[in-house]
Amino acid sequence: MILLMNFRSLIIATILAISTAGQAQETQRVIIDADTGNEVDDLYAVVRGLIEPRWEVLALNATQWQVSHWAVDKSMEESYRLNQVLLSYLQKADEVVSNRGAEARLFDWGNKSQPSSASNFIINQAMQQEEGKLNVIALGALTNVASAILDQPEITDKIRLYWLGSSYNFTTGVITNIDFNSVMDIQAVDVILNSEVELHVIPNNVASAMTFNWQETEAKLKGKHDLLDFILQRWYNHPDGGRRERTIWDLALIQAVIYPDWAEEVKVKTNKTKDDRLIWMYKNIDADKMREEFFAKVLDYVENLK
Repeated sequence: MILLMNFRSLIIATILAISTAGQAQETQRVIIDADTGNEVDDLYAVVRGLIEPRWEVLALNATQWQVSHWAVDKSMEESYRLNQVLLSYLQKADEVVSNRGAEARLFDWGNKSQPSSASNFIINQAMQQEEGKLNVIALGALTNVASAILDQPEITDKIRLYWLGSSYNFTTGVITNIDFNSVMDIQAVDVILNSEVELHVIPNNVASAMTFNWQETEAKLKGKHDLLDFILQRWYNHPDGGRRERTIWDLALIQAVIYPDWAEEVKVKTNKTKDDRLIWMYKNIDADKMREEFFAKVLDYVENLK
């Protein structure tokens, strides 16, 4: 009986019921491509994506961030290692393929592709897609996705690419590519913008609305499960761990894909790239709903883990 439910359980049940109302129940095939070792937000976003019940997450790819000023010697390997950790905590290591991506950005000349297990997996899964499109969610540099398209151009009409990157001025219509994800492989950005792939972008100036407060995050997650303690430690132990508030950039994209009703998209023309190239650009997100749903969803999920 509801009267016997504790308060937290009631709140979680209510949020989850509301959040799933009106959403399509069709299972979507998804590949998550992430620079998990780079920042704090990646872990929160990857965890939320991996536990989405309406997604069949085929793979979690590791992405490089080698040109960053605080990159480790093998940035892709660090992302790959953290991906393995998250899959283990979630008991999904036997369910979701973990792929190594390219170790560095695209080459400067010739066939610029940086082939990898990640790019080959994108190609193979796209070619197997019989109906609809394969969803690829890129949370970092576009190296792996661009390599797949360079090596197998015919997959462009078989995938739907979601990416966190760039900034967009909705008044002037100008795209700026000096953000972290763009700069990690600017040539990959050029490949994607000049391809025919269906592209949905959440620019940094929109994703910035997704902020977490340390006090609230710690209060809700600490001591609830080893996984949640681990992602809390990531915040605290990161080189800039003293922050009391963080932008959880990547989670904004994950939640926008899961809950399209909580995000507004508009079609825009890319400037100074392919003539008449139209892409989708996220203009607004309901960050408050997304944040509350994240806490409710992960707390509910870990209660069922052994």
